[in-house]
Amino acid sequence: MNISLRQEQPEDYHHTEILIEQAFRNEEMSDKQEHFLVQRIRRSDAFIPELSIVAVNQQDEIIGQILFSKISIKNQEQTTESLALAPISVHSDYQKQGIGSMLMNKGLKKAKEAGYNSVIVLGHPDYYPHFGFKLASLWGIEAPFDVPDEAFMALELEKDAFKNVIGVVQYSEAFSE
Repeated sequence: MNISLRQEQPEDYHHTEILIEQAFRNEEMSDKQEHFLVQRIRRSDAFIPELSIVAVNQQDEIIGQILFSKISIKNQEQTTESLALAPISVHSDYQKQGIGSMLMNKGLKKAKEAGYNSVIVLGHPDYYPHFGFKLASLWGIEAPFDVPDEAFMALELEKDAFKNVIGVVQYSEAFSE
């Protein structure tokens, strides 16, 4: 299988949104609005184009995507910058073939290279720990909404990135529109 990863381009947006809608269509934990979330993130100042990555097949069709956007973790004394991973999608015909792992590894590497120290994700508790994610609550990091503890996870891209970080994640307005 010959899959390549590259930065998403504006001409990819429509195809990426179709992929995302299709990928989440049958997910029971989904609100089926992820493709709209991506549209809103792209229009926001939380968008980081180099951290919007797509997987393409030999026919140059988009078969996977991952997106990281700017967030912060706040308490009364401090604000710590971080990233939200949302969403990651793989076309149903290509799932269970390692494409999601390729996207995760590339995205996390690019995030670290871009100078980001940490990532927050709301997702499947059986999937994300494979990439080093742990319960965000272990560091005293909380979601701004009611969510199962095991589904709200964090990853330090730099050693001790969460040392002395306690607070509530503040997502961009794109997540609440």
